[in-house]
Amino acid sequence: MNGWDRFADSFLNARVAAQYAPKIIEGLWLTLALAGCIIVTGVLVGLVLAVIRALGVRPVNWLIIFAVDLFRALPPLVIIVLLYFGLPAAGISMSGFVAAWLALSLVLMAFAEEIFWAGITAIPTGQWEASRSLGLGFLVTFGLVVLPQAVRMVIPPLVNRTIAITKGTALASVVAVPEILGAAQAGVSFSFNPTPLTLGAVAYLILFLPVVIAGRWVEQHYRARR
Repeated sequence: MNGWDRFADSFLNARVAAQYAPKIIEGLWLTLALAGCIIVTGVLVGLVLAVIRALGVRPVNWLIIFAVDLFRALPPLVIIVLLYFGLPAAGISMSGFVAAWLALSLVLMAFAEEIFWAGITAIPTGQWEASRSLGLGFLVTFGLVVLPQAVRMVIPPLVNRTIAITKGTALASVVAVPEILGAAQAGVSFSFNPTPLTLGAVAYLILFLPVVIAGRWVEQHYRARR
């Protein structure tokens, strides 16, 4: 058996691939569900916090800035481990899926809030003054004039950050969530062959490559329209 045969037997073993492909596909669907929950929760809460911060209530803003800086500084894996292994000591238990969802949503929320806030502050003050001179109140000016422009402005960086954080779903395997990497690792352990990892890599490409291409298209589309 030459070197290529040994490589093919280790990483491209058809018998092992056929045996563990269903588990990888189940992991793919679980990863897709986890990523969807993270995106919806993180982006939505980030937008809400940016809107609350725009109201200018100083004590509330301090709390928002503290939370945002905290979750931007902590590695996602540390947050997952603290939620899954630390909270049970305080009488709060949660599944691995919930721990990974909360941890990555908090990280995405922190970055999304800063991105939305950057968009809001980038709107020229002249637009605020023009709207107020027409008799529009703060909330109407903010909701109908400032926020739509800010959201449109931050879509490219928000998409890129969302993709980067969503790929962290692989960290959920640390807390026994059978997503793609977890299913692949289990397959390697039972088969004593790394072919399930090759299947896992293919599954990640199927899941995230279209998202990366779509993100590039969105970035170029909005850059061209400026």
